[in-house]
Amino acid sequence: MSRRAWLGIAAGGGVLALGASRWWLGRMPWAADPHATKIVVYASPTCDCCRAWMRHLKSSGFNVTKQLMNDVTPMKQQLGVPEELWSCHTALVEGYAVEGHVPADLIQKMLLERRAIAGLAAPGMPNGSPGMEGPTRDRYEVIAFTRTGATEVYAVRGLV
Repeated sequence: MSRRAWLGIAAGGGVLALGASRWWLGRMPWAADPHATKIVVYASPTCDCCRAWMRHLKSSGFNVTKQLMNDVTPMKQQLGVPEELWSCHTALVEGYAVEGHVPADLIQKMLLERRAIAGLAAPGMPNGSPGMEGPTRDRYEVIAFTRTGATEVYAVRGLV
């Protein structure tokens, strides 16, 4: 084997090893970005769309911690989510509640704005929202709500 071929193989092997180690470390829970925004998601242990929404958050740069519980109702009540806005899961991020399949970019926008609201909600389980991807897409509203129950449309997504 020529010296040039041997160096090429060695360099290629090194690049492969480095890439594999970075991939492996990225899979480790303790290797999460310490600067990523932390969000705690309260969800049923059997809900597939909740897991899909958590993957959406992770891929958008959030540091996701899941708290699995059979009944998420007490968290919704504790965080002041109006009952008409309830969905399948509830999250807490920097003091704000996030109810349902709210897109990650809207959560990031809320955190930048720091408005005097209790949180955001995507009521129900709208088709086409993060975690509810499929063949159909619904038009849906993301609602801002306060602890006193006041609501307003924060954003509209889907078919507009």
